[in-house]
Amino acid sequence: MLGPYLDERQRRVFATSEALAAGWGGIAAVSRITRIARSTIGRGLDEVAVGAAPDGRVRRAGAGRRRLEAADPRLIEDLERIVTPTQRGDPEQPLRWTIKSLRQIARALHDLGHGISHTSVGAVLRACGYSLQANRKTREGSHHPDRNAQFEYLNQTVDAALAEGQPAISVDAKKKELVGDFKNAGRTWRPRGQPEAVRTHDFLIPELGKAVPYGVYDIGANSGWVSVGIDHDTAAFAVNAIRSWWHDIGKTRYRATNRLVVTADSGGSNSARSRLWKSELQRLADHPPFAPRYVQVEQDRAPALLVHNRQLARPASTHPSNHRRTDRRHPHR
Repeated sequence: MLGPYLDERQRRVFATSEALAAGWGGIAAVSRITRIARSTIGRGLDEVAVGAAPDGRVRRAGAGRRRLEAADPRLIEDLERIVTPTQRGDPEQPLRWTIKSLRQIARALHDLGHGISHTSVGAVLRACGYSLQANRKTREGSHHPDRNAQFEYLNQTVDAALAEGQPAISVDAKKKELVGDFKNAGRTWRPRGQPEAVRTHDFLIPELGKAVPYGVYDIGANSGWVSVGIDHDTAAFAVNAIRSWWHDIGKTRYRATNRLVVTADSGGSNSARSRLWKSELQRLADHPPFAPRYVQVEQDRAPALLVHNRQLARPASTHPSNHRRTDRRHPHR
């Protein structure tokens, strides 16, 4: 009855006390009843005879196998030599990580004559200050020397619009998804052994197409709105999403507005180099409440030039010509 509540040392001492209380033949009787070896009860008798006080340990000091680092002095040196060419992290920091798997490291150590399993490799690596980590995007690539000034200008433009109660939005196309019974991440509760059957390959189903979400984030109201298309992510679709947001939400939220600030990532359907993106925005600006003003477009990853600076912008033409260059007055193409 007491067995589940006692550790190894406590069971040994308890069995010894019962054997002593039973007298002659007590060791054999207790061993038969408790299934504790007679040699174990004999060690308990030695402990009782010595009168050793409990020291908080279950076993004597020095029990168990020697640590791998102590049994194999060259293990740490060889492990560091294997891992160092592929390690990551600042050597001055307490944590480092490696891009090799534990099994690859264990095989390399076996080739050097070390008998160690991949689980023991993980324990030794953790003891040496390594941890399993994913990479992190921290390195900035090359950028334009005026990049900071551009973003400061964008921030000032948005702040000015918000201070005046004018709408400022951020637009971007989100991840496209195939429509149909395709494999997707996540799990759902279903009867045991009856997972939902999906397609093996992610090939487009022509009659269903794919979903193209285009998000419009209202910076001032801190709210999002998504328009989902079923064809392609084009500039016409992107501007139509802005137009739909304006008719569904924007004109009700901003009744006394005559200007719209649009920030975009300058790629894909809202690219700074796309003539269609600019012409579709012009068509949007040619209708109330923005006409005869203009839609101010700010590319928050603009290349060498900010698009439609206030000083360079001109009022929208009431009858734009399809043959007229929209950037005729711009100093650069």
